Amino acid sequence: MSGAVPLDLAALESATERALRAAETTAELAEAETSALGKRSALAGAHRSLGALDEEDRRRVGRELHELRGRMEALAAELRRGLHERERAAALEADRLDLTEVVLGDLRSPIARGRTHPVTQTRDALEDVFVAMGFKVAEGPEAETDWYNFEALNMPPSHPARGMYDTFFLELGEPETIVLRTHTSPVQIRLMEAAVREGTLPIHAVAPGRCFRRDTADASHLPVFHQVEGLVVDRGITFGDLAGTIEAFTAAYFGPEVHSRLRPSYFPFTEPSAEYDITCTICLGAGCRTCSNTGWLELGGSGMVDPAVFLACGIDPEEWSGFAFGFGIDRCAQMRHQIPDMRALVENDLRFLRQF
Repeated sequence: MSGAVPLDLAALESATERALRAAETTAELAEAETSALGKRSALAGAHRSLGALDEEDRRRVGRELHELRGRMEALAAELRRGLHERERAAALEADRLDLTEVVLGDLRSPIARGRTHPVTQTRDALEDVFVAMGFKVAEGPEAETDWYNFEALNMPPSHPARGMYDTFFLELGEPETIVLRTHTSPVQIRLMEAAVREGTLPIHAVAPGRCFRRDTADASHLPVFHQVEGLVVDRGITFGDLAGTIEAFTAAYFGPEVHSRLRPSYFPFTEPSAEYDITCTICLGAGCRTCSNTGWLELGGSGMVDPAVFLACGIDPEEWSGFAFGFGIDRCAQMRHQIPDMRALVENDLRFLRQF
């Protein structure tokens, strides 16, 4: 070795390994790698001392140092993977939400209790009123065929009334045109078809649900809204039964000081047809800006079921008669709670929602 101090490679490897294994984080490991394997490390110093050795020793010790560095670098990579996985698991655990945890009695972190949306509260209240009046609650799909949404309701493809129901089409033709329903009236058709098929006439039902129209949202309209549809099919049903049902519902839901009135109108699926107004809930009929000083607010539409609709469902209009009505659940919530802008119902502002 030409008088050079012999290298203790075993001690060097042991010291380097201890330095690497002492690291408990990836950051500490990076520092340990710099100290144990960097340019100023003992291992780098051993490489620089090779010049003092004779050729044979230099070749042998150089090979051993190269192998030692390879083992230490492999060890550092293995330790880095382990530390990275451990740190990642710790981070995920720290970010994890325990949705099953219930903390009781801790006043420093009270639990914010959820509540039903005002539209849902209104729907539940409406269902309770109608069930108390003898109606059953029915539901139908939100994606309907053109037949149920339009044609069976006396609106063939060329009918001009379709213009006011311009909607969202999911499939056009082949095998059927599918739309997001524009009203809950398709449930009427399904109820009547089922009653004919199963022999369960008469029908006394309401159908609440979500509807869709290509409307621009404003203070009194939403493109996605909720509606409740009522249908009665029986022998000897008259327009007086319709007026009495609507008046009974109005008093039960809005209070005895609020009344209803019917105005002549037109709907393709009822004949005769009428708009359904109620006493203005803001001024109670005295006249105000909300009701344009008329004392009345429009709520929905109604009428006697058109014979063409009965025939489309297989019901004899000479034997059976009936009436139908429909109005917006969102509009009811707006009127009952005196909400000036219906868009507040869908903006998810907790300051507004917490009032209900």
